[in-house]
Amino acid sequence: MPTPDYRDPNLPVEERVEDLLARMTLAEKAGQLFHTPLTMNEDGTPAEGGGSLPYGTTELVTDGHLTHVHLGGRYGVRETAEWVNRLQALAADTRLGIPVTLSTDPRHSYTDQPGASFATGPFSAWPEPPGLAAIGDAELVERFGDTVRREYLAVGFRVAVHPAVRAGHDLATGHGGADLPGTFGSSAELTGELVRAYVRGLQGPRLGPRSVAAMFTHVPGGGRSLAPVEAAVDAGCSRLMPHPARPTGTVDRDRDGEPAGVVGDGFGFGFGFGRDALTGPLPERLGFDGIVCTAPGLLTGPTTPGEPHGERAAEHLSLAERAARALDAGADQFGGEGCPEVVVELVRSGRISEERVDASVRRLLREKFRLGLFERRYVDPDRAEETVGAAEFTALGATAQRRSLTILTNHSLLPLTDRPNLYVDGVGAQTASLYGNVVADPTHADVAVLRLRTPHAERPDQAEPSLPPGSPGSPGSPASGEERLREVLALLDAVPTLVCVTLEQPAVLPEIVARAAALVADYGASDTALLDVAFGRARAEGRLPFELRRHAAAMEEAGPGVPNATGTPLFPYGHGLEI
Repeated sequence: MPTPDYRDPNLPVEERVEDLLARMTLAEKAGQLFHTPLTMNEDGTPAEGGGSLPYGTTELVTDGHLTHVHLGGRYGVRETAEWVNRLQALAADTRLGIPVTLSTDPRHSYTDQPGASFATGPFSAWPEPPGLAAIGDAELVERFGDTVRREYLAVGFRVAVHPAVRAGHDLATGHGGADLPGTFGSSAELTGELVRAYVRGLQGPRLGPRSVAAMFTHVPGGGRSLAPVEAAVDAGCSRLMPHPARPTGTVDRDRDGEPAGVVGDGFGFGFGFGRDALTGPLPERLGFDGIVCTAPGLLTGPTTPGEPHGERAAEHLSLAERAARALDAGADQFGGEGCPEVVVELVRSGRISEERVDASVRRLLREKFRLGLFERRYVDPDRAEETVGAAEFTALGATAQRRSLTILTNHSLLPLTDRPNLYVDGVGAQTASLYGNVVADPTHADVAVLRLRTPHAERPDQAEPSLPPGSPGSPGSPASGEERLREVLALLDAVPTLVCVTLEQPAVLPEIVARAAALVADYGASDTALLDVAFGRARAEGRLPFELRRHAAAMEEAGPGVPNATGTPLFPYGHGLEI
């Protein structure tokens, strides 16, 4: 039997796409339109049900015809590589042998936020994106993207569900873009520069066999500026994900072009359903011809009003009609979903044409061919162990951590000298003992070093943490809120204290600022990085990538659409001291 044209690497990509598309059944096409979460067993074998997901790996790939999956959880490097090979072998045994495109949330920094990112684990550790913005070095960001690419390729990740970019204030949702974690801060100009660099690092000059496809999240709609999206498209970004929210005060239109209502009257729809708000501008204004993947949960997610994930004011629609509206709006793929039978029924009923499905499947197959997955779907577990967390990558990340630290205040405390008696809270005693004499009682200390992490209120969807008004809390501390703040302030009054606050997003810190002998912001950094800077062994270069407000109501006072303009912030955008 002759080799099918789609398996011939010497043919142009478009010819291979058309040949494969012509061989696919409707069910196989529908399977491509879903980007579905998977977990694996710790030993690298496929999970076949019984966990948090309602389906097994074999069922998903062989019966559902899904070939785009998203790995959740943290696992060993060798085990992940072996799992990827088993998954790809399972796909290779299907009728057409379409390889799996595997995606991941960020895995290179310190935040472990379900649905958003994983703490670094075996991968090289870097600052969060706000820390890279604090450095403001596009060349460094491109090297970071290249590091992510090389480590991801080693274990088989071919799509990065990042960068997450929401610069400035969001006219559509009322949120301040810098308040959302995992972004490059509040400057649209700097964001655009760093987005270009990051996408270049992940994908190279063009998408190819040594690329990791970037998925820009979350594309704004409504009144938001498209400038960061333009930067991503200009760099060749392969995928875009709509902003997971409802627009405020915008009009959605039904498929006949008639206004469907204004959000708030029960009939308006979110960006994932609205062509006017989202997908219309992408090909028409920006020339984007890549893949549009919806935010997780668009079809079947939580329905809590105001939550970023869920049915986006479409609660009165059937599951099938939600899927149809998203396809009408220009979506190519449903993130976090696994119901291809819905698309099959939409085509059979005549609600969606098979030609419309084919248009999205072409884009999805084109990406697979460009990534070289049909020729190289398997990875080498030995090579993966050598590459992930390699000394070269670890050293680059460690240097970036030190550079990103931002000195907010210094009342003649820094740099520390000699070997002082140190009382530490939130800092490893073993690490601190390399710099001073660690004491158990703060009254016996010359200096205290206190690390705090900005607290977040729990949200029902556990996807994007929100920052409540108030003070920071210490990791692992049983005390909460006001009680913890009293403990912190008592320490600051008792001994000169260096306070380091992890800023995944802006915090409200007036009481701590008033009492700390020195205040440093980090965006994901080790204890060693902090103490190297504190003792003058490394230079902190960071400048605030967003302003810090005096009180939680400051954004409301500034009004919508105006980033970094709350009148008299506690610390303005770009603040940072030298020592």
